[in-house]
Amino acid sequence: MTIKKESEYGRLAPLPPGSPIVSSDAELRSVVCAARSEHRSPVSVGLLGGDLCRTLGGSGDATRLQTSEALTVPVDLPIAVIDGTEYPFVAHLLIGRPFAKNFVVAMNAQWLGTLDLGPRSHPGDGLIDVTSGTLPWTQRRLARRRALSGTHLPHPALKHQRSSHELFVFSSPVSVQIDSSLRLKATEILVRVEPDAFFAVV
Repeated sequence: MTIKKESEYGRLAPLPPGSPIVSSDAELRSVVCAARSEHRSPVSVGLLGGDLCRTLGGSGDATRLQTSEALTVPVDLPIAVIDGTEYPFVAHLLIGRPFAKNFVVAMNAQWLGTLDLGPRSHPGDGLIDVTSGTLPWTQRRLARRRALSGTHLPHPALKHQRSSHELFVFSSPVSVQIDSSLRLKATEILVRVEPDAFFAVV
């Protein structure tokens, strides 16, 4: 159930026995995609690392996942349709380089590495958090420093919005990075959200 404003998110419950445990967004994406393709969704996955884990306040403590102190939350799964092919992602999709030409970032998590590029994002609200724009090279370093604390927004040269679907079309191929692992080129990218697609346990 998609979270509502001011409502509690998740419940205290241990990771179900036999459930997978992952240490990165790339590993989580692989597990979730496999379950989705085999129609085993929603799968429960324990998180020990990665940007989504950090967003959810994960401690990296594997023992905690087996206790009643573990937090179990439903997580949305954004789907990027890139030149006609579906590529689900769990944490983020990055087009170009942060704050450079053709920069776009679609966040399901709050963090992309050390950068807080989705300070208003929430992985269970049915929306993606999108920032796009191009900064002059003289401003990019400052923007990256501010992004360490999520204070790069608002900015007059950056567009920010939160929605359940977005379409990006480019005149020539741009570089795309999915969950800091999968890299490809694209000219058209449609992003939509599948709410409550899996359960994360931290």
